[in-house]
Amino acid sequence: MSSRLFVALAVVLAVAGMVSLGQRPVHAGEQVSASGYKVLDAIRHGSLTVFPVVAPKSFATGEFLTLDEGLRSGDVVVTEYGNVRGLMRRRRPAVQRESGAEVNRLVLINNSKRPLLLLAGEIVAGGKQDRVIGKDRIVLPESDPVDLSVFCVEPGRWVASSDHFGTSGSTYSSGGIGSGSGGPVPGTLMAQPSVRAKAMADKDQNQVWAEVRKQQASMQVEVAAAAPSPESTAIIDSSTSYARVMENKDVREKVDEVAKPIEQNYQSLIKQLRDRKAVGVVVAVNGRIIWSDVFASTELLEKYWPKLVRSYASEAVVTRAKGGEATLAQADAFLQTMDGRKETIESEPGVYRHTEVNGDGFRAFALTSLLPKTGFDVHVTKMAE
Repeated sequence: MSSRLFVALAVVLAVAGMVSLGQRPVHAGEQVSASGYKVLDAIRHGSLTVFPVVAPKSFATGEFLTLDEGLRSGDVVVTEYGNVRGLMRRRRPAVQRESGAEVNRLVLINNSKRPLLLLAGEIVAGGKQDRVIGKDRIVLPESDPVDLSVFCVEPGRWVASSDHFGTSGSTYSSGGIGSGSGGPVPGTLMAQPSVRAKAMADKDQNQVWAEVRKQQASMQVEVAAAAPSPESTAIIDSSTSYARVMENKDVREKVDEVAKPIEQNYQSLIKQLRDRKAVGVVVAVNGRIIWSDVFASTELLEKYWPKLVRSYASEAVVTRAKGGEATLAQADAFLQTMDGRKETIESEPGVYRHTEVNGDGFRAFALTSLLPKTGFDVHVTKMAE
């Protein structure tokens, strides 16, 4: 992938069929990027600000299976590396694997007939330790066991709680953005941006552990100020599990204070603007723009939005530094600035390409689908450094 594909954060839309800027009016409360993205006016609550991003084109992504969908249905199996024997399909001779679990390796099998989409930051709970996925990738349908690059987010345990990994205790609405329907369903937790960044950019287990401990301690301070129950205090004080702390009742209520208003406002906005193909957000905490997530379609954004907004809210709850108010122009500039000093590409031919761009004050990551009838960026992430 050349650097030109990263102009304006989601090259997904810089292909044939894109509507030129001159063909679409610019409305009040919008900023148009060079790629055709429109950054809409901010939705704010407390220290969290999100700028919705809409695009002139939304790609067909209905074939992709999410991790939550696969784990809930049982079509996707995640297990410790040492458990791989016996899970191989017989389309080819069985490969002998070394035995024994490893901190930074898990094995995943996609038994569904759909390609599986994995996002960096998704946390799988179980096994000997909870893990966070280290990079975006696509796994073929009916796959043989695939080695996953992961990082532990539970430094205090190395005893199996289950043979396989599953969804955490988190629950999210099944209705999608603005649908107003559906009920709570179990899902994986999405790590907050500061933890995601250590896994995605630094790729260092010790730094991931250090960030987990830092964020747990910060959340402990915030919750303590709200007079938590003795049970919650005991869990937060004693648990080394990032997921268990974040799913604690008092922690969830603290995060909900920020997340719920943002989620409801965004749902209302997207319901009105679905025909304009909302695909992502630019995120600011305490006046500083820190992150963006942009997808190839509104459908994918809908699936990930409930846990994404909670991850952003978790960051806002524990971030103390105060700044001014992030502006629409700043959000647009963050979206557009993608020229980097270094570009790293990893690829599985015919399946996906993963590109990392290291620029001045930022890192950007793009997952490009190479499956038949695709060729577009499925997910693009940018983080401020």
